[in-house]
Amino acid sequence: MNEQQTLEQRLHEIVERFPTGAAFSTSLGKEDQVITHAIAEKKLPIRIFTLDTGRLFEETQSLITATRERLEVSIEVYTPNADSLQKFLSEKGPNSFFESVENRLECCRIRKVEPLKRALVGTQVWLTGLRRAQSANRSNLPFEETDPDHNVLKIHPLLDWTDEQLDAYISTHNIPINRLHAKGFPSIGCAPCTRAVKLGEDSRAGRWWWENPNKKECGLHLHTKESH
Repeated sequence: MNEQQTLEQRLHEIVERFPTGAAFSTSLGKEDQVITHAIAEKKLPIRIFTLDTGRLFEETQSLITATRERLEVSIEVYTPNADSLQKFLSEKGPNSFFESVENRLECCRIRKVEPLKRALVGTQVWLTGLRRAQSANRSNLPFEETDPDHNVLKIHPLLDWTDEQLDAYISTHNIPINRLHAKGFPSIGCAPCTRAVKLGEDSRAGRWWWENPNKKECGLHLHTKESH
């Protein structure tokens, strides 16, 4: 995979290398909508799934339905383990993630990390919508990396895309996107943990805005050391 390839060429290369066992995780952001469109348009054998944390914006929930209908694509939905979530809420409360980083990471683990593990069972390669331009701690990502937690190869087919490239592709192909983007939300997660960004802030500044800006991840994308 190289910087001269189009998105479609990169996806075809992935399918050639991994005829089965490829999966794409979408959080319904702009990047993910672009990749979903490319997979659907070419009818590529790449499984698409999303994580419903139970605290998504209504706009995000509506976009799941709109994407399925507009792009005629199947999107699998994974939810938190009910017993783990009930125990966490009973012991610490629904908004305890504001109290400490430890609580917030535990909430993310239950609502996102554990469901992801289930979603990736039997998967060889995991596709994401990560881009270098999204934040400082993603600026040095390689196109491919190993993920030892899930024993998969992880590939970021839009890694080098700029915001302008992303918006142009969305406009050209009339791809449905989250209505919150027009209200200053470039990166959208759970409703309590996401705010609109201010002028001059990076695209992920609105995620867990009360924490250290250089360490804001939910636990899904922490292994970024080994490239191929």
